[in-house]
Amino acid sequence: MKSTRSFVVALTRVLLLALALAPIAEVAAANAAATPAYKKLTLSKEFYSEGAAFADFNKNGQLDVVSGPYWYEGPDFTKRHELFTPFVFDPLKYSDNFFAFTHDFNADGWPDVLVLGFPGVDASWYQNPGVKGGPWRRYVAALPVDNESPTFGQLLAKGPPSIVCMSAGRIGYFTLEPKDPARPWTFHAVSPVMAGWQRFTHGLGFGDVNGDGLNDILEKDGWWEQPASLAGDPVWKRHPFSFAAKGGAQMYVMDVNNDGAPDVITSKAAHGYGLSWFEQVRATDGGESRFKEHVILSEKPEEKIAGAQFSQLHAVVLSDVDGDGLPDIVTGKRWWAHGPSGDADPSGTPVLYAFLLRRGPNHSVSYEPRLLEDTTGIGTQLIAADVNGDGRPDFVVGNKRGTAVLLSQKK
Repeated sequence: MKSTRSFVVALTRVLLLALALAPIAEVAAANAAATPAYKKLTLSKEFYSEGAAFADFNKNGQLDVVSGPYWYEGPDFTKRHELFTPFVFDPLKYSDNFFAFTHDFNADGWPDVLVLGFPGVDASWYQNPGVKGGPWRRYVAALPVDNESPTFGQLLAKGPPSIVCMSAGRIGYFTLEPKDPARPWTFHAVSPVMAGWQRFTHGLGFGDVNGDGLNDILEKDGWWEQPASLAGDPVWKRHPFSFAAKGGAQMYVMDVNNDGAPDVITSKAAHGYGLSWFEQVRATDGGESRFKEHVILSEKPEEKIAGAQFSQLHAVVLSDVDGDGLPDIVTGKRWWAHGPSGDADPSGTPVLYAFLLRRGPNHSVSYEPRLLEDTTGIGTQLIAADVNGDGRPDFVVGNKRGTAVLLSQKK
């Protein structure tokens, strides 16, 4: 009788556990099914750039692509047009075109192209000739632009977007004068000259770390707090913290675990291994917050987490891949960053992965890896946009394997 009762109790526990896990399994299966497959469109097999971007350059309602010296007409990207004289770079060496961003700099209604060149050189923008056609005129915007992950975006609450970068040993941002966009932009340093910062320093981003409504600037060794007033270009307050000893790529601020405190996302080594998110734990006494690291990809080459491991995460973007309303992490392997030797696994499979954000009870979080594509990899930039109108992100990559668009496909 006692053994029968024990068996019934044990069976009941198993059934209750199965019922508890069933919804989780159903959600996981649904999320896996919701992750799109990707179709690759090869725009070029030549090495023109390490970055590329989307914009509707001819204003026909379709997103186009810019990569290196060309822009390609959407939606099939088979027809291309020159921005400037093409030059094919040797994959054993480097290009002078690391990033491409788009914006209407002269406010004429036509999107222009901002090119950030080799680290330590210039950023220049190219004026869209519009309906009249003809050459794209070049204007030098900023010099020097240091760091291997400078970016362009709405750092400040007012005014046009800025180039956020390091320059001559300081961190800061370049702003254009809207009334005279042709003249060189103004650099606003937010730091003093810092030892060790140079053109090839890795890791940079911006976002509102302390939740005061103002964007701060992130770098591998901490973050710089934007003051309430920017009058006189004051030095921003530095909050030291080692997010990545060697420095990764683009850094992001978002409330990963939905606890009301912004967190930080970064790859750990642009030419090595590792991806983490750092949970911000606010001090109860009003003092300095601390950050708790949560590892997504290991820094140990031989260690796989959830079956995933790859090197050289030199470009990172946040985008909702599976359509659940939460930004996922998308990154991959930069192929031949310094040729076939000198880096971690330089000729490994050029993968593109999404790490799908999963939130659980009590602000728990996990990231589920999903392989999206394995023939393209990344460069120093990864841009997402919904090109085909299916509600899911598509991606464009420029790197030493060429230029490609990855279009989401329903499974």
